[in-house]
Amino acid sequence: MPCAVGTTSERGREFLLAAVATKGMHPRATEFRARVEAEHGLSIDIREFPEGTKTATDAAGAIGCDVAAIASSLVFRAPDLVIVVASGANRVSEAKLAAVRGVPETDVGIASADEIRDRLGWSIGGVPPFCHDERVPVYLDETLAGFEEVWAAAGTPQAVFPIAPESIAAIAGAERVDVAE
Repeated sequence: MPCAVGTTSERGREFLLAAVATKGMHPRATEFRARVEAEHGLSIDIREFPEGTKTATDAAGAIGCDVAAIASSLVFRAPDLVIVVASGANRVSEAKLAAVRGVPETDVGIASADEIRDRLGWSIGGVPPFCHDERVPVYLDETLAGFEEVWAAAGTPQAVFPIAPESIAAIAGAERVDVAE
């Protein structure tokens, strides 16, 4: 089910109205928008939700879409940093990620919050699928291909933007993989 703005739930409409009423955008969301425009020539429509979109469930509730249409950027050590853009409905299988990376499963785990912030430039809950301070491999959960539009973090746990999964793959240079448990 595509997550179009016109299909928002009542709660989602309330959040959209609150977001529209907000005068200024968070500086980190503004920075992300500027980076996307400068680095990729793409104009994105960032939506901010004061109650936050830190988890996939929070984001889906705020937007009014299926949790599967949330594109969560999860950062792993495998053993180097990698990002898996996963459907919010899926858990990432560390065994499958290890197989994709060609490393033992024991070498795969979630990266620390400090490492994510220091190396990628974003905080947990706000990591976008592209525009990172350091170039790292990006993998796209193949189940996101079933959507015309998904919602991804836009630099803060309160900001998201709609984007086609194939655009994430193209912009991030992401490899489509089976990593869902």
